[in-house]
Amino acid sequence: MEERKYECKGEERKKEWRGWYVLALLFVVAILNYLDRTMIATMRSSIVASISMTDAQFGLLTSVFSWVYGAFCPIAGFLADRSKKSYLIIGSLFVWSLVTLLTGYVTTYEQLFAARALMGISEAFFIPAALSMIMDSHKKQSLAIGILFSGEMLGQSLGFLGGNIAENHSWNEAFHIFGLIGIAYAVFLIFTLKEKTTEPAKKDKGNPKEPKTGIGATLKALFGKWSFFYLLLIYPLPTIVSWMVMGWLPTYYQETFNLAQSDAGAYATAYLYPASILGLLLGGFLTDKWHKVFPYARIVVPIIGFGVAAPCVFMIGYIHVLWQAVALFLMYGFARMFIDANLMPILSMVIDSRHKATAYGIINMLTVFTGGMSTFVAGALHDANISLATIFQYASLGLLLCIVLLLLVMRSVRKSRTVKIK
Repeated sequence: MEERKYECKGEERKKEWRGWYVLALLFVVAILNYLDRTMIATMRSSIVASISMTDAQFGLLTSVFSWVYGAFCPIAGFLADRSKKSYLIIGSLFVWSLVTLLTGYVTTYEQLFAARALMGISEAFFIPAALSMIMDSHKKQSLAIGILFSGEMLGQSLGFLGGNIAENHSWNEAFHIFGLIGIAYAVFLIFTLKEKTTEPAKKDKGNPKEPKTGIGATLKALFGKWSFFYLLLIYPLPTIVSWMVMGWLPTYYQETFNLAQSDAGAYATAYLYPASILGLLLGGFLTDKWHKVFPYARIVVPIIGFGVAAPCVFMIGYIHVLWQAVALFLMYGFARMFIDANLMPILSMVIDSRHKATAYGIINMLTVFTGGMSTFVAGALHDANISLATIFQYASLGLLLCIVLLLLVMRSVRKSRTVKIK
């Protein structure tokens, strides 16, 4: 008996370490994912000097990426539920890195536009498969997902490297360097990123009543649950605020406190990103701890987060001191990220595990489309002489609605009686 206990503990430790090893590999992919997609913005002047285009055309390069990326997210999720996730991740990384490399050779706007569209298609296949793989390999799911998303934020913050390379060498070289790095890492993952069959997957395989379903049956299973409809809003609503803040916070600091462009940019990013990463990691860590004794922790922690984030953003309309505004946005950035660490685990609580990647892909599609539209709407309202503080205030009401929706999700989970403390 004692030997069996030691063997079981040894196996559990191996599985746990294997899960962290997989996460470490995916963390690097997440950095490259956001670095490759965002660095074009930091090289705008160099690219426009080489390829003639208007500001509207340059903006369209970001828009086409978002549109294509969002449209392919559900397809990527559906495939992740039905095929080897490791293959999708490696294939996605290889293709978008190849596109990144080839982008360095474009000479016309049409070629650059096509490259951004291809980038959107290839990058869409990473996150649903990566999240699903983490859910299958980790007990500390919220923390693991928080770490993965912090990799994306780190990659986004490293986008300045493209601008530095473009300024000191050429924008073409920046695409060449990071494209080659991605291709080399994809080859490395072929030998290192191995997918293990999980216990839930074995049960599904061995259960003849739960075969893999087609797209029609999958959509019927998802949209047949009210809790999924609630989740369709819970993630896009805070994204409206996030994209508005990301796109317009520097302008808010400039207009409200008469800051120089460089100072406004520093206050908008240098402080907010670390707070957001801390929220991902600490929120995920505390959720996993609490989940051991409280099965609804993954729902309640985001409720607490929205309960803190919403008032912080709403109070912006009454603030006229810089440090107070910075403090409120830091608190918002920290607490708002609790939902990011817990959305996938919540999905797994309310839907069939066979459809979790598809469900996330659909939610991510709606999120990307909503976020892109919110940035435009904020600009249009600002053109109509509505202050950015007022726009932020009204957007914050959506965070309060998320609390109501999460309470409805928790009620649905309780009724289903499927939640168990793992």
